[in-house]
Amino acid sequence: MSAVDELTADVRAGRHGTPPRHLVATSVFWAHHGTRLAGGDTTYLNQYLLVRVGDSFGACAFEADEVDPAVCRDASGASLDSLLRDGPRALRIAALDACLAAASPHRDTAGAEAVVLPTGTPERRAAARDAAVADLLGDATGSTVGLIGVVNPLVAAIRERGGEPLLCDLNLRTTRWGDPVTDDMHAVLDTADAVVATGMTLGNGTFDTVLGRCRERGVPLVVYAQTGSAVARAFLGAGVTALCAEPFPFSQFSADATTVYRYRAVA
Repeated sequence: MSAVDELTADVRAGRHGTPPRHLVATSVFWAHHGTRLAGGDTTYLNQYLLVRVGDSFGACAFEADEVDPAVCRDASGASLDSLLRDGPRALRIAALDACLAAASPHRDTAGAEAVVLPTGTPERRAAARDAAVADLLGDATGSTVGLIGVVNPLVAAIRERGGEPLLCDLNLRTTRWGDPVTDDMHAVLDTADAVVATGMTLGNGTFDTVLGRCRERGVPLVVYAQTGSAVARAFLGAGVTALCAEPFPFSQFSADATTVYRYRAVA
């Protein structure tokens, strides 16, 4: 059984707060947006499923055509337990994230460092967000940093801290500066001195591979998560060394100040 499947089983058994059979998805919704940052030539296309439970949200990004928006009609008002059992992977991850976020919202969790992203343009806010992620690496001078899930501002932030990015993404082939991007994450995971992975690895089922390889090699794993921010938090100290969690509403949906939460595993 995978680490994520084990966590799901524990949540369903009530070992992480209220058993999900007693929780109802107030609303399930689908968001699709595109972004092209100034000066770039890449349009990022993102789709999310979001599950609301009380005052918390769970989220999972997915690839195009993986989920029919009609799932929102069928899942809204359903028990969280049923969503954890059935439906596409994105719905199950979003429901798992919602359960864990409801049990312990980031805003109320001991050890969470709130970092406010400034009011401003998409470019200013993306740079602040990715600086918050890259700072979790510490001094990366002379280190190779595997980046699983590529966004240009994060590549720049890693370089500004002295790291040399090794880049992997399923959809991009080069950065705006012409850096090559591979779709073979093993080539990155087997050689990097540290790894930064996005929560999208939870959505596409590769998180367990990333987690397991970093554990085997004993290299730091930093996760930046919009997808599954509370799910990734559950692995702090168990393979994940640091986390920048961004619960919904995400920074790209607002020009006003919003908050991300940074965690570091206790040694």
